[in-house]
Amino acid sequence: MDGSPLRILVVGAGIAGLAVARALRLAGFRPDVTEKLPPDERADTGLYLPGNAARALRRLDLDGPVRPLGQLIHRQRFLDAVGAPLCEVDLDALWAGVGECRAVPRAELHRVLLTGAGGAVRHGAEVSTVELLPGGVAVGFTDGTCAEYDLVIGADGPRSAVRTLAALGGPPRPAGQMVYRALVRGGPRVADWTALLGQRAGFLLVPVGAGRLHCYADEAGSTLPVDPLARLHELFGDYGGPVREVLAALEDAHVHAEPTEEVELGRWFHGRVLLVGDAAHATAPTLSQGAAMALEDAVVLAESLKAASSVDAALLAYESRRRPRTKWVRDRTRDRNRTRDVPPALRDPLLRGRGGRIFQEHYRLLVDPL
Repeated sequence: MDGSPLRILVVGAGIAGLAVARALRLAGFRPDVTEKLPPDERADTGLYLPGNAARALRRLDLDGPVRPLGQLIHRQRFLDAVGAPLCEVDLDALWAGVGECRAVPRAELHRVLLTGAGGAVRHGAEVSTVELLPGGVAVGFTDGTCAEYDLVIGADGPRSAVRTLAALGGPPRPAGQMVYRALVRGGPRVADWTALLGQRAGFLLVPVGAGRLHCYADEAGSTLPVDPLARLHELFGDYGGPVREVLAALEDAHVHAEPTEEVELGRWFHGRVLLVGDAAHATAPTLSQGAAMALEDAVVLAESLKAASSVDAALLAYESRRRPRTKWVRDRTRDRNRTRDVPPALRDPLLRGRGGRIFQEHYRLLVDPL
């Protein structure tokens, strides 16, 4: 399909929206990109990118700009709450022939994607109305402006306004955990992706380069604490390994807390409105696949639009290709969460015996080509 005359709007300038804009530009399209948030209003956290994310970045021709960023991660280490080993995963072997695993500050990846997307992002442009037309979509914005498009792509996250306005689904549902994120400077030296598993709670550390650590913790439940840092001390103050040093370093960091959410829909498009990324298939971040799935979405959507004879055929082809992989991620995420919630007296001996094989299996389908 000839891309240049197609009028496309991408709603959302996070990882999913900017990746889609980049993929579309490489395919010959010139999308508009809008974002309701002001520039730079994003949490200062880290991001772990598994091998399939690296493969998608290559397909977007962004592996070069990303290569100097962050730190390569070669091994995942799982420990119990006192810091004793449970199991390991050799990431180089798991993702051989696919891509390197890398951890980066989220803001640095966002800057690469913003440059790669080309053109300006219209910030402060919140969508207020979506009207399906024969062969198009009329979009209204809260500033009173409106425009018509041949395709509208909702990349506006798990609480997507586009999803609601296009009658594709309502609010996300709770996934059952409260998560805490922070970017730590001046903490202990940690060489590997390192997770300590306790009683229905876990504490993860990932080095993101330049002496910084991405700190991610979770607990069962969905009650937002009044003081997230105090809650982390309460939950993990008795943990072993590097946790106590990290908790001390967190005094100088901003801790972002939020409940996990899931989005599971019967369909991803209605007329000429399509959802991508977390707007279509959000899961708890247990497998670190949110960014990877968004990057893969972008690659497949651009390929589908370029190959199909019509927008409608492209959207059908896109959803048909993407659903099996995103379902796999959702199902394996739930599997891993159930494993984490098994009492340590039962879980830890199992992980010491078979944990490496269990955790590698969670990524088996994602090693396959898109």
